[in-house]
Amino acid sequence: MDDADTGPRDRIQSIERGFAVLLAFDDEHRNPSLMEIAHATGLSRPAVRRILLTLRHLGYVEPTTGSHWRLTPRVLTIGQHYVTSSTVVAVSERHMSRLVEETQESASLSALDGDEVVYLARVPAKRVLNVSATAGTRVPAHATSMGRVLLAAAPSDFVERYLVEPGLAPLTPRTITDHGRFRAELARVREQGWSLVSEERERGLIAVSAPIRDHTGQVVAALSSSSSTGRTSPEHVERHVVPVLTRIAKEISAELGA
Repeated sequence: MDDADTGPRDRIQSIERGFAVLLAFDDEHRNPSLMEIAHATGLSRPAVRRILLTLRHLGYVEPTTGSHWRLTPRVLTIGQHYVTSSTVVAVSERHMSRLVEETQESASLSALDGDEVVYLARVPAKRVLNVSATAGTRVPAHATSMGRVLLAAAPSDFVERYLVEPGLAPLTPRTITDHGRFRAELARVREQGWSLVSEERERGLIAVSAPIRDHTGQVVAALSSSSSTGRTSPEHVERHVVPVLTRIAKEISAELGA
């Protein structure tokens, strides 16, 4: 069943509101007040209060000082259930460790969720990088190698909607913001089977990604290797990392039945 098969009468509004309240907790609102949550969700304060009390009863939130609230560690179990039940993650993790061993660079697995890329798993290199991404981290799709691999496999109408909303926001001076250039870049990614992005999302960050396909041949995730421009260069990554990355991505896909 897809969204076209569901209408307002098929959805439970109280569950939608409950998730809206949970999603109101973010980097800018780690301990929001009841009023701040009401403002973020568009719900009335009495409705937010009832939802918070219900979530407190279930163990997902707890009150702090004043009328402020915070999430509890139990929230992590929701994401953990996805990780443990995902075949893509289960199959990829062992291969990701091998990717780190062979390249000495951090490895990530991600998927497209709406118009953002969400990290599903990450295996860091032994050294410390200025990359704080962990499972669950969300980043813009257009300025990342992972996002371009996933957008290159997405339907053209989805890509055209993406160009309008959220659009190609410039995250650094090197971010591609021209629609024509971006379409050409996605075409190049489809043709060569990988994407390399240098300092378009963040200064000093360089990453390359390749698609992971399931038994139907559909791209379901992106495998990525990332480093810093202080350690390497796009030319070095293309020459030495891309062959390893694409080989391991194909091995994961084969194990998934592609």
